[in-house]
Order: sequence, then structure tokens, then C-alpha cells
Amino acid sequence: MDRRKFIHKTSLTSAAIGLGSIIPTGSWSSGVSPGDTLNVALIGCRNMGFGILQHHLSNPGVNCVAMCDIDDSILNERSAEVSKKFNQSPKLYKDFRKLLEQKDIDAVIVGTPDHWHCLITVSALQAGKHVYCEKPMANTIAECNIMVRAANYYNKQVVQIGQQQRSGLVFQKAMELIKTGKIGKLRRANIWANFNYGVGQNIIPDEPVPAGVDFDMWLGPAPIRTFNKTRFHGVWRMFWDYGGGLMSDWGVHLLDIGLWAKDITSPPEKVLVYGANTYHEKRSRETFDSMSVIYPKDDFVINWDMTAGVEKGPYDSSYGLVFIGDLGTIVLDRSKLIINPEWDNQAKKPKIEEYKFTKGKESHGDHVKNFLDCIRTGSKPACPPETGRAAALHVHIPNIAARTGEPVLLWDDMNNRFTNSEAANELITTVYRKPWALPVF
Repeated sequence: MDRRKFIHKTSLTSAAIGLGSIIPTGSWSSGVSPGDTLNVALIGCRNMGFGILQHHLSNPGVNCVAMCDIDDSILNERSAEVSKKFNQSPKLYKDFRKLLEQKDIDAVIVGTPDHWHCLITVSALQAGKHVYCEKPMANTIAECNIMVRAANYYNKQVVQIGQQQRSGLVFQKAMELIKTGKIGKLRRANIWANFNYGVGQNIIPDEPVPAGVDFDMWLGPAPIRTFNKTRFHGVWRMFWDYGGGLMSDWGVHLLDIGLWAKDITSPPEKVLVYGANTYHEKRSRETFDSMSVIYPKDDFVINWDMTAGVEKGPYDSSYGLVFIGDLGTIVLDRSKLIINPEWDNQAKKPKIEEYKFTKGKESHGDHVKNFLDCIRTGSKPACPPETGRAAALHVHIPNIAARTGEPVLLWDDMNNRFTNSEAANELITTVYRKPWALPVF
């Protein structure tokens, strides 16, 4: 199946994001031909970033030449794994700015917490590097806008957002079925995610910064805070300064597929939102553990439902999507695709054929390969920044609604503002802690 025919090829103009006149086309050249070796670097080595690096190195002709992390123990452990598994010896850094000065780097993997994505991605593009950036593409609406503008400016460089489901066979097949009318007119997409970790960690006291950790660099542009393990490795996303909770972690993946079904590359014009903390005990978190969101679209509706602290859901799945059409329903997650046909009472038979596929797999490797192929060929990646922005704003806008107590928010994308809430407008842009500065694009 040709993946590219299912990807809506549009670009986000500066008018669409309300950021002034268009910046002239960038002049960077990728400098990489199809047969060349690609040198990659990883910034943020602990978890997903390192997994993505391993997928890069599993492809022929890819070398890891640099790694960066603010934690000495993580940096040393992961670099030792690279040496053992791939027989490579990358240079090691604790400051990403020093890494970006290394001339032989072709591409950078951004595996940091969300509040670093924008600044590092823009800096990498300015240094002439291709970028694979983990999802969500940024932690605020303004940062998403900046990243789109920067990617359009340095348009000879490839930027892939790590929404790997776009490269997954199960999801590609679902899009083919929907877009060729196999389930009739698409009327509704119901999407859910229920995971225990979304309630946050047990509350514990602050403590001294661990040896070997540059915590001030970890905070970066975020406000200064004391050190607490429940706001650090692996659990930082439950705090607004660094992430958007379960909503931006799983929501951005699943809602992206709901948008893909109709090739939607714009933010929601309207959201109806309930967000609260309903778990039975107080936990270390700021984000919400329960959310319900309705996204009205032109000719169908997307519904999102999330409950942290439990792991059961519809169709006995902790997460998934249901696409409801006139002729049948598609039930979908990363491992399966099931078609449940509607019954034709007149003909006394199903309206379409029943179908069941249960051998799906994770698609990180496919998404990385797509990124590498695009670097070598100059093709558009599976999840470019415009696509990443649309998905990210579908989680940021409901989060803003819940944070400001607005049950309904109306978004004007042309003017980059909410039309019914000044409190919500105050959360569009983050204020970077000095000496860090929000990139200007």
C-alpha cells in the first residue's frame, strides 16, 4: 500500500497561524545522497529518545556520532549500550548547544521533555540538521507555530514529528477503508485512553538534586523549582511547565488518527470540554486525570474520553478508536483492526463483510525508516510539522479550556487567539526563564 496517497499534502501558511509575513525559503541543502552514511545525534537519552535512536541504528548506513543528556548516569549507561550493541563511540555532551556545533551531524533526535522541543528543534534547524522530534511537537500553541515556521524556512531539511502511527500498517489500512467508502459515510469517531500512570505519583518530599544531574539545564526555559522525583525522569509530564498529562501523551497519538480520517490539518474551531481530577486520593500532579472532549467538525464529530487510574475501556481495550459509518464500524488500536458490519434488514445480510486483523505491531521502526528515506530522497515525511501542530492543538486547546474553567472554547486560527476567553489567550504563549528566549520566527 502506498502510504503517501493517504497523506494530505498541505502546508501551513503564515496567515493561517497569524504570525505575519512569510519568511523567504531557506537555503540549507540536505547534502545527503541516497547512498551516503547518515550521522545522527540524540538529545535526551533516557527513554523514548534512546528507543528511537536504536531504531535509527538498526538501519544500514546510520551512525551515532553524539549523545547529550543532563544526567551523567543516563548518558554513560546509554552510550555504553550503543558501544556494546552497535560498536559505535559517540561523543558525549551535557549541553545540547555544544552538540549542535559538531559539524558531522546530519540529523538530531529530540527525545527531551516537551518543554524543550521547540527551542532544540529550531536550534538544530539553524545548525543545518534534520530533526526527528518526539510528540507532542511542543508544549504550547505558540511553540507549535514557531516550529512550523522554522521548518518552512529551513525547507531543505526534514522534520519528522514522532507520531509513529502514521507509519503503521494497521492505521494506514484503516485510512484506506474509510477513504474508499468501505464503511459508508463516516459519521463519528470515538476515541479513548485509560491508563493507571495518568493519576501521577505518590506525594513525596523534595530532596537534593542527585549527583551528576544538571537540574538547572533540565528546567531550561521552565520556571525555577526545587527538585522532586515526581517531577523528573519519566513522570514530568503531569506538570504544566513540562507536559500536558495523559491528554498530550496518548491523546495526541489517537486524536491524530481521528483527524487523518478526514485529512484535517487545522486546529479545532470549537471544543466542548470537561476536565477534572476524580481519582480517590491526592497525587503529585497538576494535569487532569479525567477528561471528556467533543470536537464538532463539518460533517462528523470526534469524541475523546480519558480516565486515568483504570485500564479497562470499550471493547475490553485500555485505548483505541471506533470509526462509525453508515455501513459498518471499525474498531482499531495498534495491534488490531476489526470491521463490524451493520445489518441490512431488507436483504437479510450484513451490509459489508466482517473483517478481523490482530497481528499489528508497533511502528516506531517504520516511522524512523520513513524519516531516513525522506532525508535521502527529499520526500515529505509521514508526519511533518503541519500535521504535528494540528494534533498538538487538539490536545492543548482542551487542556487550556479545563485549566481556565471554560466548558466551551472557540479558536480563531487566522488570528491565533481564542474569541471567547482572555484567560485562555494568556496560556497560548509561555514565558521562557532567562537567559533562555523563545525563538523568533
